[in-house]
Amino acid sequence: MNFLKSIYVMLYITALIIISIFAGMKAIESEHVIAWLGVLLTTAPFMTVLMWMMAIKNISRTSSRLPIISIMALIGLVMTLWSWNQQQASFLAVKLAAAGLIGFLIYSYWYSSFAKRSSKIMFGKPLPSFSLQNTKGDIISSANFIGQANVIMFYRGNWCPLCMAQIKKIAAQYKALKAANVRVILVSPQPHKNTISLAKKFDAGLEFYTDEGNKTARALGIKHSFGVPMGMQALGYDSETVLPTVVITDAKGKVIWLHETDNYRIRPDPKVFLEVLHEHGIG
Repeated sequence: MNFLKSIYVMLYITALIIISIFAGMKAIESEHVIAWLGVLLTTAPFMTVLMWMMAIKNISRTSSRLPIISIMALIGLVMTLWSWNQQQASFLAVKLAAAGLIGFLIYSYWYSSFAKRSSKIMFGKPLPSFSLQNTKGDIISSANFIGQANVIMFYRGNWCPLCMAQIKKIAAQYKALKAANVRVILVSPQPHKNTISLAKKFDAGLEFYTDEGNKTARALGIKHSFGVPMGMQALGYDSETVLPTVVITDAKGKVIWLHETDNYRIRPDPKVFLEVLHEHGIG
């Protein structure tokens, strides 16, 4: 199933671009403007949001189903149907609008959601032992994280705009977390050079680690097979990644908070981390 998702998302994005360009050209040259504007309403809004997210990397979460985009796409389909019925517009516009709406619904309800998660992370208990590679190339045992409270975030990689936005927001909260004597540990199975590059960009005391071979994610039960969109392998990414996960542990290494999203676009606000820490008398 995940393999099909990795193929679908790249085909869907490619189709969005092609259909949007085609519909835009038709809206300019055709007399049936309403029909082709309707097609654009089923493809362009989501494509615009996606491109904006990738460009600014400042949006760390969205609503679960993006209802406004769904409504716009439905209105677009209605426009094409009306134009076809009343103005004898090409039925091709109706087909493309229907494809745009259905494609988005598949993305929103199927692709964006994860299957039922069953990690090995348990409240009130220490995390299973694991090892990570720091930016200097040294292998660090999870035992080194005991002695201080930790916010540990497992993110998919530099290619994920939501992950990058989430890290930006954590960096903005870093002074408050440091004042509470809390370490911020960011972990990804991406190529190590990408981790080093990201660490240099956020040189604010955050600790970046590479989970080489995704071994830690497997040990914790949070690996995501075929979680990387098909085609990203050309940039050095493996097909397997990690399910976005945030864990907060106390100074004894016990888990006091856990966020395992069932939708990759739903992420916790870093402000919640401070609230959790304060509730447990940390900082």
